[in-house]
Amino acid sequence: MDVYHAIKTLRAVRQYTEQSIGDEIITRILEAGRWAGSSKNTQPWQFIVVRNGETLNRLAECGRFSSHLRQAAFAIIIVTESTPRADFDSGRAIENMMLAAWGDGVGACIASMHNETDAKKILGVPENLKLQQAIAFGYPRPNVTPTIEGKPLPEVLAAMGRKPLTEIIHQEKW
Repeated sequence: MDVYHAIKTLRAVRQYTEQSIGDEIITRILEAGRWAGSSKNTQPWQFIVVRNGETLNRLAECGRFSSHLRQAAFAIIIVTESTPRADFDSGRAIENMMLAAWGDGVGACIASMHNETDAKKILGVPENLKLQQAIAFGYPRPNVTPTIEGKPLPEVLAAMGRKPLTEIIHQEKW
């Protein structure tokens, strides 16, 4: 899949088949995250790969919109240092991983870990590090109506689709 097509067709996938994902694809996804750019090349992230269903169920309880972790073939949890640009840089790594997954036909969706303290305890992450996001991965379940926490998308999302460029682009000045 070409990069532009991957960017335009990438969607949050929250419903997955039970098909497992091979180690080669998981490694490609992790490599895509590893190769993300970061401020001054600090690479402030570490990744925890979680395949265990019980652990995924427990992590699903740590976020308000994270039930899709329960169905995932695996998740990658992002752990960062507490530095000024770590959140931005980890977002770059997350997007790289989601695009790499999509290129291999694997869907993904971010889950915010609102209860960071419990998520850290579940995974044994030191207190001085940040754990704010998990990404669920799995092959998209076909023929489903997308939902968020069981609700139709328009009930949860601020908007559907994308704004036209004419509404968001300014040339030379505001």
